[in-house]
Amino acid sequence: RLFAEGAFSQAFVPLLADVKAQHGDESAKSLIDHVSSFLTLVVFITTLLGIIFAPQVVYLSAPGFRADSVKFHTTVDLLRVTFPYIFFITLVSLSAGILNTWNRFWIPAFTPVLLNLSFILCALFLAPHLHAPIMALAWGALMGGLFQLLFQIPFLKHINMLPRFRLALHDQGVRRVLKLMAPAIIGVSVGQISLLVSTIFASFLPTGSVSWLFYADRLMEFPTGLLGAALGTILLPSLVKHHSLGHEDRYSDLLDWGLRLTLVLTIPAAAALAVAGIPLISTLFLRGAFMESDATQVYHALIAYSLGLTGLIGVKILAPGFYARQDIKTPVKIAIMVLLITQIMNALFMQFFAHAGLALATGLGACINATWLLLGLKKRGLYHAKAGWPLYLFKIAVATLIMSAILWWGQGSPSLWLTGSTLERLIRLIPLLTIAAISYFLSLWLMGIRFHHFKKEGA
Repeated sequence: RLFAEGAFSQAFVPLLADVKAQHGDESAKSLIDHVSSFLTLVVFITTLLGIIFAPQVVYLSAPGFRADSVKFHTTVDLLRVTFPYIFFITLVSLSAGILNTWNRFWIPAFTPVLLNLSFILCALFLAPHLHAPIMALAWGALMGGLFQLLFQIPFLKHINMLPRFRLALHDQGVRRVLKLMAPAIIGVSVGQISLLVSTIFASFLPTGSVSWLFYADRLMEFPTGLLGAALGTILLPSLVKHHSLGHEDRYSDLLDWGLRLTLVLTIPAAAALAVAGIPLISTLFLRGAFMESDATQVYHALIAYSLGLTGLIGVKILAPGFYARQDIKTPVKIAIMVLLITQIMNALFMQFFAHAGLALATGLGACINATWLLLGLKKRGLYHAKAGWPLYLFKIAVATLIMSAILWWGQGSPSLWLTGSTLERLIRLIPLLTIAAISYFLSLWLMGIRFHHFKKEGA
């Protein structure tokens, strides 16, 4: 997930773009071959070690599971199935960086959909046939990673940039990528690091807490997977270009465009998750060992997570504002401070809200991170908000309220979604979400917001 969230792209894309511009496609292909070969070797070894030493990893990362032998061994099985996902997602991120450099933005933006579809299909059709239904999600992760990689290969061939295995351990390009990538992982992925620590806290809570957080986090992956990494990687090459040309006004305008697009999409998405959480959770997960009580607990975590959705994606938009100028230290310092603050909130909130408190701490931590980055950009004169923000936010708020009211009224009593078959719930859910989405965008249109304006600004 650290790779999937764009940390690798933020280290690799600027270097690849520079080599391509200065030395041409042949030198760029050489860099791609060397970096991909090194990463493949390292991550293959890491994956193999992770599978072999899965019990030790679980012992360290979820110490609360030691007292329950069944829970411990189930977690080990889950980890062994999902660990190869690291191998696939690393190569997916490498491919995405290449495609973004060649302006094939839609391909990396679409590939996370395949992961989510894999989760959904495995939850719907594989889980009922397994002795431990939760293993279906583990297989969903593994197959989703493979599908994402296979999807991108034809496009790499089309631009003649499909990597070949050419190992060169002392290659200067490999060293530069690794040097940039280490701090980028910390700066961009503070939310995911917080999630890992939250798992440790959750292992000391009642049985099911880790799973409830996991299910809620999977639902959060829909908007974050579609928007966060995609917007960040689209912005970065353009920001690098305008910084190199000295176009500071255009630099600021691009950041403003990214923030406006983020808010117009994440605010309604967060509201939809919070309001229609029970219909979503019951439709996707309510079967087998997943009971009505589990749906309620996942919903509590989902509400808490949704409060931080804008912050989670905002970090992916604002961090490139520093990385494009080769300022790695500022985002890293902010990330470390926010990580410490988040753990304090974890320890405090879990006393009052149990697992939902851990989700709340993660969400608030992301918002603090994004706000800190924004203030840093403004302080350095790198970002100047364009006119019209108050009215723009008001229009989004009105449209979101209308959409939320439709969702609230349309779903009826939550108990209606806890009965019936999956197909029956799906038949009710799809029209409900479709009507809600139409109401939101129609409300924006009636208030004068046109999405071709975003296309024009971001071009």
